[in-house]
Amino acid sequence: MPGTFDLAGKRVYVAGHRGMVGSAVVRRLARENCTVLTATRAEADLIDQAAVRAWFAREKPDVVVIAAAKVGGILANDSFPAEFLYENLMIEANVIEAARQHGVAKLLFLGSSCIYPKFADQPIVEDALLTGPLEPTNEWYAVAKIAGIKLCQAYRRQYGCDYISAMPTNLYGPGDNFDLASSHVMPALIRKAHEAKLAGAGSITIWGTGTPRREFLHVDDLADACAFLLKTYSDEGHVNVGSGTDIPIRDLAQLVCEIVGFPGEIVCDTSKPDGTPRKLMSGSKIAGLGWQPKIELHEGIGAVYELYKQLGH
Repeated sequence: MPGTFDLAGKRVYVAGHRGMVGSAVVRRLARENCTVLTATRAEADLIDQAAVRAWFAREKPDVVVIAAAKVGGILANDSFPAEFLYENLMIEANVIEAARQHGVAKLLFLGSSCIYPKFADQPIVEDALLTGPLEPTNEWYAVAKIAGIKLCQAYRRQYGCDYISAMPTNLYGPGDNFDLASSHVMPALIRKAHEAKLAGAGSITIWGTGTPRREFLHVDDLADACAFLLKTYSDEGHVNVGSGTDIPIRDLAQLVCEIVGFPGEIVCDTSKPDGTPRKLMSGSKIAGLGWQPKIELHEGIGAVYELYKQLGH
């Protein structure tokens, strides 16, 4: 349901401002003539209910964006299921309830595309939520994120709170994690291609067959969508935020190698798993509201590579 909510003059709290998503939201809000509030873990440990309530009582935000989460790859999810479920449940429950207690006018909860069933029809529409089993390797994180969506819906129904949810696709951009042990596919490919180029290597190796297709969105596009939804959207259904297109992993590796300037071969290690064959979200809902992503994949990867080199790699 379109409406208008003015961010100008508001105190906007971005939970998780140090992460890739939160820092992008902070950058985007600089254009909105609002006061951006942030808190370190020492100032407000979001897992500690009393600390969160005390911070809200002191800082009195008008708007909240929940970009804070305990995140990690497949191995981390599989190794620490209790932490992923408990900590993410606590973060969202503490912040959403404190927001209600202190009269926050608008709240945006950010989830993840892993909330959807493992074998959802493609492209994945918002209504696919809870229609089938989750991907087992990250179900702990997914269950917590689904609970956050449902909390926003419940608070809207019971208390009339203007709380909304958005589900981003695979993200990349400034502030990404380039640690090969824990990074996602895009930063891992950039680092592998760059290091192979410096070493004069003849090839790089990617996991699996290279055929799975993945969708990527620049984090600055997500941040722009967050500002757009805060200002224009007010309904209990969550909204997908993606680029609307996907690319086979092998083609992505080829694109990254071209941008980095690595001329070698791409070897597929087929002893490694492929994961889900395809995960593309439908962006028709947010497009219908009037928002489109602006940063094309080639341009976005090029900008991230320049940043990566500036960091001294």
